[in-house]
Amino acid sequence: MDAESHRPDSTLRFEMKRTHHCNELRPAHIGQTVTLTGWVHSRRDLGGLIFIDVRDREGRTQTVFDPSDLSAELFKRAEQLRSEWVVAVTGKVRRRPEGTNNPKIATGEVEVMAVSLEVLNVAEVLPFPVDDPEAAARVNEELRLKYRFLDLRRPEIARNLRLRSKVATATRVFFDEEGFLEVETPILFKSTPEGAREFIVPNRREPGTFYALPQSPQQFKQILMVAGVEKYYQLARCFRDEDQRADRQLEFTQIDIEMSFIEREDIYRLIEGLLKRIWKVALNVDIPTPFRRLKYEEAINRYGIDKPDTRFGMEIVDFTEEFRGSSFKVFSGAVANGGVVKALNAKGLAGATQGQMETMTDTARSFGAKGLAYIKVEGGEWKSPIVKFFTETEKAALTAKLAIEEGDLILFAADQWLNACEILGKIRLYCAEVLRGQGKLNLPADRFDFLWVVDFPLLSFDKENNRWYSSHHPFTAPVAEDIPLLKTDPKRVRGQHYDIVVNGTELGGGSIRIHQPDVQKTVFEEVLQIPPDLVKARFGYMLEAFKYGAPPHGGIALGFDRLNAILCNTPSIRDVIAFPKTAKGVCLMTESPGSVEPKQLRELHLELKVPRKD
Repeated sequence: MDAESHRPDSTLRFEMKRTHHCNELRPAHIGQTVTLTGWVHSRRDLGGLIFIDVRDREGRTQTVFDPSDLSAELFKRAEQLRSEWVVAVTGKVRRRPEGTNNPKIATGEVEVMAVSLEVLNVAEVLPFPVDDPEAAARVNEELRLKYRFLDLRRPEIARNLRLRSKVATATRVFFDEEGFLEVETPILFKSTPEGAREFIVPNRREPGTFYALPQSPQQFKQILMVAGVEKYYQLARCFRDEDQRADRQLEFTQIDIEMSFIEREDIYRLIEGLLKRIWKVALNVDIPTPFRRLKYEEAINRYGIDKPDTRFGMEIVDFTEEFRGSSFKVFSGAVANGGVVKALNAKGLAGATQGQMETMTDTARSFGAKGLAYIKVEGGEWKSPIVKFFTETEKAALTAKLAIEEGDLILFAADQWLNACEILGKIRLYCAEVLRGQGKLNLPADRFDFLWVVDFPLLSFDKENNRWYSSHHPFTAPVAEDIPLLKTDPKRVRGQHYDIVVNGTELGGGSIRIHQPDVQKTVFEEVLQIPPDLVKARFGYMLEAFKYGAPPHGGIALGFDRLNAILCNTPSIRDVIAFPKTAKGVCLMTESPGSVEPKQLRELHLELKVPRKD
């Protein structure tokens, strides 16, 4: 029978009121008459009996249709049920026969002997299964996103959304207990192109003017501090027109926070408390506090990245002094040019394949290096074209500082400090991935290494444009004792910026803000070299507000989608967002973005200069 021939009458009234959800029944309910509603998860014909698993968002329950207890019409209706039809089943709860319990589901000790069935709606054959996790995992992601309303039925994705809701509630309860006010800030803002690329919204009422969707509520939350709110938070929607990655979307949510009359330590304690609460609510895991602190320079020196994964070692070691006078000119030449020599020991990876070595070499070349120096320790020998240049003293230093053993792979970088560290930082993560694949590195899913990365440089230098730019954003306060260096030696100025990191993922970042209008003006005009008229046009209202008693303040923003992806143990934030977009920024379900009517363009006083897609 096809679905169309059994489509329910649109005038049909649903009279079987649900008494329990599909994850609720237990042995204590035996003997009760219940009504379940939901989708047909599976159907099985066994020995003249029909077994229908009914599923709703809470779980599923087995129902049984016995022809000896039912009318022929009702049993025939049960025979015609198909996957994902919407049904209401009424029956009596009984214990499952001995040996038929299903320990994989919470209702696995009982079943419902059906006495009534109502088909509330039918479903066509699905483009992919939602009842088989392994089969669904093999489905092309684009197909799943096109039929996202079906993908969301999968228990794995439904569980992610449930956990996300729990985390949002826990966040709000925590901040309410801490005396924060939840304040909504505008979605239609003004363009401030100093940050990431923005989404622009034309203003129909005043042709030639535009709104911008906010990259963050940064400026509004600082003004709320001037307004005396003191403690603000928001689950804020933000928009950035950036290239997509597994951990990025064009629109995303962040836990946005700002506080007055605080120092950095106050932020650390607050966020540690929040994350401790979230992990307990979501995973029933007690994470230890306070979190470890790691200075930016140390993080780069030891791990080659400012968001290090500290669950494993393989740390970068400095050999600049040992190779300062080396006969290996690549090393000594780098040192003579003001650079460094760094190395790491990828233990147990001496058997790396040619393809793996090429991948690591390509990584080094992507940073401008000519190649990748290495040593493989195999069969009691150091195998490498560079070993012949090393003295016994240099070899001894390598052995001692890297604890070199049989089976190790030693990798080098000789370059300017940051470049050398970042080369080995990327290679370190790749080696860890290879070792995990080989079963030589165990990183349990329930291990969470939290840390604060602190003492970032306030400014970075853009050689191409010959100017300084903010490492974080232009509202970050410099460390107080470094303020005199802003005009004379900006490279040495430290910012009161901090990042919270877990397992190599940056959960969020923030800073103590500049609250003195003269310091903020100096940063804008003299350090960042933004012309005064542009400063006034973009930030004039902030500088004006700061004249009227701005308190010392600071804050942070945590990536809510990233946080939930970690809790759900999924590598992509698309798995924790109800309706995500593809890597190209497209919603396949709604086919957006799309074209607009010529009339709409005329009302906005816009004219397209590109061919329209019909």
